[in-house]
Amino acid sequence: MSHSEPLATRRARFLNRFHAWLSTRGRPATGFTSQPEPRTVGSYARGRQLLAGNFLFAGTLVSAPDTTIWDLDAPDRDFLAELHGFAWLDDLAAVGDGRTRRVAQDWLAAWVARYGRGRGPGWVPDLAGRRLIRWINHALFLLRGQDRAASDAFYVSLGRQTIFLSRRWKGATPGLPRFEALTGLIYAGLALQGMEEHVDPALAALERECAAQVDGQGGLPTRNPEELLEVFTLLTWAAAALSEVDRDPGPEHMAAIRRIAPTLRTLRHADGSLARFHGGGRGLEGRLDHALAASGITHSQPDGLSMGYARLGAGRTSVIVDASPPPEGRASANAHASTLAFELTSGRRPMIVNCGSGVSFGREWRRAGRATPSHSTLCLEGFSSGRLGRTEGNGAIEYLSDAPKKVPIRMSHASDGVRFQGGHDGYSSAYGLTHARTLELTFDGRGMAGEDMLLALDDNDKRIFDRRMDRVHMQGLAFALRFHLHPEVEAHVDLGGTAISLALKSGELWVFRHDGKFEMSLEPSVYLERNRLKPRASRQIVLSGKVMEYASRIRWSFAKAQDTPISIRDLKRDDDFPTAG
Repeated sequence: MSHSEPLATRRARFLNRFHAWLSTRGRPATGFTSQPEPRTVGSYARGRQLLAGNFLFAGTLVSAPDTTIWDLDAPDRDFLAELHGFAWLDDLAAVGDGRTRRVAQDWLAAWVARYGRGRGPGWVPDLAGRRLIRWINHALFLLRGQDRAASDAFYVSLGRQTIFLSRRWKGATPGLPRFEALTGLIYAGLALQGMEEHVDPALAALERECAAQVDGQGGLPTRNPEELLEVFTLLTWAAAALSEVDRDPGPEHMAAIRRIAPTLRTLRHADGSLARFHGGGRGLEGRLDHALAASGITHSQPDGLSMGYARLGAGRTSVIVDASPPPEGRASANAHASTLAFELTSGRRPMIVNCGSGVSFGREWRRAGRATPSHSTLCLEGFSSGRLGRTEGNGAIEYLSDAPKKVPIRMSHASDGVRFQGGHDGYSSAYGLTHARTLELTFDGRGMAGEDMLLALDDNDKRIFDRRMDRVHMQGLAFALRFHLHPEVEAHVDLGGTAISLALKSGELWVFRHDGKFEMSLEPSVYLERNRLKPRASRQIVLSGKVMEYASRIRWSFAKAQDTPISIRDLKRDDDFPTAG
């Protein structure tokens, strides 16, 4: 144990170990009160890879055929957390044949034998909740063909983990970890004989968390779209489990579901994936649409912001913009300096993206992914609009600071489409300049015009700008306006260097143009995905130049080529188990 760890972390670890040990002295569960229905959906391809001994967790692939999952040499804590959370059980259940069932049974029995008495890294509230949900969801799969001794060991372990959760759910970090812990406790209390007493306290706690964590826009303090989807999924699972035993979810529980569903529809791209902002990825394949369908809520958010994001949608095209200040304080541990960045998807094909979260590739990639140059927006003098400041845990947690505070926006109709206008003050204190952005998407979704401006708005801003210009001997302040391309987009400089053509896998062809006042280039970029072994090579369009005056304007556009059909049948699927960069 490192003495450099915060006292609260050491105390939490001690309490987890103590209550894990104490839970072994509690009354065990004796069976199911009702036959549980599996709600988690896994991947057949990932299940087959697990059987082959290819273990891909937290961005790291460990190949170890004929090795039990608990004998792996785990490279880091994130890898261990995914092992002990048992979400991989969804993938084995998706395969579902006899051999796979025996493997799942053997791995679960090995966990019970090795860790079931309160030992190991899996005895933390959020992982215990995640694990209980999977064990209960797949109980029929796991118990089929088992003898009495194996079944009894299964129930005893379920009971111990439930008792542990009833005592330690408060130790989970507010947000997704606590929702996982409470949902697991509710699941177990409803499903297991002898655990009924834990349901009402867990439901009361869930009511408080819904009221405290889900705001009026149906968002979370972290503004992480993928985290919002996971919380929403847990809430719908808990509601379904309650309805199966003829119990109604609490009013705050249902109100949170009703607020979140329209927000997720705003954050849903045309291809069914989530916008990738503030540490969130695209979401598991099909998870978003499945969760929205299960909620029964079909309406979308009215015009305006959803969790701080604006959405422009027309035809086959969706554009999602980060249109609010970044998260603050503890909520900013995974926040990105992405204010006014956007992503554009055409049909089933992402075209303009943000680089994404590099958390699974190590600390340096994580820091790089959070910086403004990793997003499709404007960067001034190579600096981000927000900076990584206060740290915790030997620098493992870095909070965002000095970020934009004022982000005024306006949504309206243009003559031939919909318009977004926004600005932020992230560069005003250091450079005296405000970044303003206008995006206009045509009604048919075949074109988007953009304008970015850098403005000194008042006398104080002009004085700051003048001092900056004096420092660089009136040579101007450098800016770079970036548009990161998805790795599957083929880009070529065209029309004598005045445009860039973008070919999508669907067969669509888009063309990027600008007003010719600044330098245009096609440069390397990266695309950061959690389930890849390394960052994927990509490219980015960059417009660069110097700010010389109190007001500078950069105009640009994306438009489908004239011969691109209105509708394209696009059936190609991405690989389910990527093993290369």
